Amino acid sequence: MFGLNLGSKDPWPLKFGTHSFGARAYNVQRCTVIYDRHEHGIREQPVGPPESSDWRSNWNAGYGVGTGFPPAAQVSWISADGTPLDAEVDIAKLIKDRLVRHNVPKDDIPEGWLAAKAVNPVPIDVLMEINDRTITVYTRALVATKEPQIPGNPRSMGRRDLIEVWTHTY
Repeated sequence: MFGLNLGSKDPWPLKFGTHSFGARAYNVQRCTVIYDRHEHGIREQPVGPPESSDWRSNWNAGYGVGTGFPPAAQVSWISADGTPLDAEVDIAKLIKDRLVRHNVPKDDIPEGWLAAKAVNPVPIDVLMEINDRTITVYTRALVATKEPQIPGNPRSMGRRDLIEVWTHTY
C-alpha cells in the first residue's frame, strides 16, 4: 500500500489504494459469488428479505483483496421465482478510475489527513448486493471530517457513506 503510485502527489480527488470485497444475497433461492478465487455470499437455501430496512448502514467488506483487481466476479443464483441466473461483474471496469466515491466536500476534510492520503491512499470496501433479479455494487470508504458527524461526539470525525456504483436487473 505504501508507495503506491496513483499518478499524482495531489491527493484530490481522493483515490483508493486497496479494496476489500463483500457480498450479500436476499430474496433468492440460492446464490454463489466467486471473486478473487474466493466464495462470497453463499446461500444454499432460500433466503428472504433483510431482517431490517437499515441493514446497509453498517455493512462492511470482510475479504481483503489488495491493490490489484482480480478477474470479474462470477455470480450464479436462482431468483425468488425460480429462474436460474448467471452474471459476470467486472469490478475493475466499474472502478477503474480508482476514485473514492464519497459525499464529503474537500473543505470539510482536515488538511493533514488529506495530505497523508498522497502517501497512504484511502482503502475502500466494494460491496455487492444480489436481491432477487438485481445486482447492485456499492463502495464505502472512511473519509475524515473536521467536525463531528454526531454533534458532541468526538468519535464521529468521519463519514462512511455507501455509494451506489452500478446496478443491473436480469
